[in-house]
This record gives sequence, C-alpha cells and structure tokens, in this order.
Amino acid sequence: MTLAISTPDLIHTVVGEWHRRLSTTHSAKRSHWRTKIIYFQSVSWLLAMSPGIRLSWRRIVEAASPQGSRSTFYEVAGAHARHPLIEDLIRDGRLDSIQLALCYRRSDAVAQLVDETKVWSFWPYRERLLARFAAEPAPAEAMEAALVEALAAWASRNRGLAAALDHAPRPARPRT
Repeated sequence: MTLAISTPDLIHTVVGEWHRRLSTTHSAKRSHWRTKIIYFQSVSWLLAMSPGIRLSWRRIVEAASPQGSRSTFYEVAGAHARHPLIEDLIRDGRLDSIQLALCYRRSDAVAQLVDETKVWSFWPYRERLLARFAAEPAPAEAMEAALVEALAAWASRNRGLAAALDHAPRPARPRT
C-alpha cells in the first residue's frame, strides 16, 4: 500500500502557515519577522563560528548588535514571545502537531530560539523540495528519501546549528 502525500498537504502545514503568516504580511507582524531573522542569523552565525558553544541570551544579543537588546530577545524567544511556533502547533490540536509541540516545548528561551532558527534555516531546502514535488509528482517513498537527502544536505552545511540541542528537535530525555 502506497501512502498518498500531495504537495498542497506539504505546503499547508502548521509550520508552513506560521512561516508564511509572519514572513509575508505587511503589518507589524512583518517587522516582527525581520526582528526574528536578526536573532536567527545571530544564532546561526554563533553556532557556525563556534560549534558546541554554550549560547546565552547575552551572547545572542551581542551578536545581533546593533539591533539586539534584552527586550527584543525576549520578544522573539521565551515564554512570552510574540508569535512562537509552538503556539501554532498547540492551537492546531491534531496529534502530529501536538507531537511536534512536545519536541519544541522548551522552558529555556535560548533553546526555543535555536529550535526556530533550525526551522528558519531549513526553509530554502523545504521550498526547493516542494517545487520539485510540484514539478515531478513522486510516490511517498521517493518524497521521504528526498526529504532525508535535503535534511542531510542542510545538516552538512549547518553543522553547528544541526548539532545544537543534542541534534533536536526530538522530545528531550528526562534527566536522571
């Protein structure tokens, strides 16, 4: 039995809608997205320059200079952040979304920002995949293999970011 996955299903995921809503509107959300990108770029740069570095909000804010500040950091990351990905996943309520929300549920604002940075940095790979699937429909197995290939390419080009948070996203193991 072959599982049918359509390109529109992949385009209209919760993560896809979150990204599209924030990145394409011309309202205050758009400027918030630009602010998020400053912090995403800072996290990505820090982890590229020093893989395994212990990130802190201060380091990230310094890297985001001159736009970085403690208040804007906590506006884009943390428990009271505006438009966090996890809220959209929880609001969706479907089992797959809740499972992803559990992967992205973090008590630490820096870790939450790292998770969203991974999503943001993978975005061009995702878009190329969706364009490829739209141009050349393929069975689910081929689509899955292409996704694994894209993830591997992303991880090899973003080693520090990919390795951050113990190669998350995945549910954190309880500490014993």
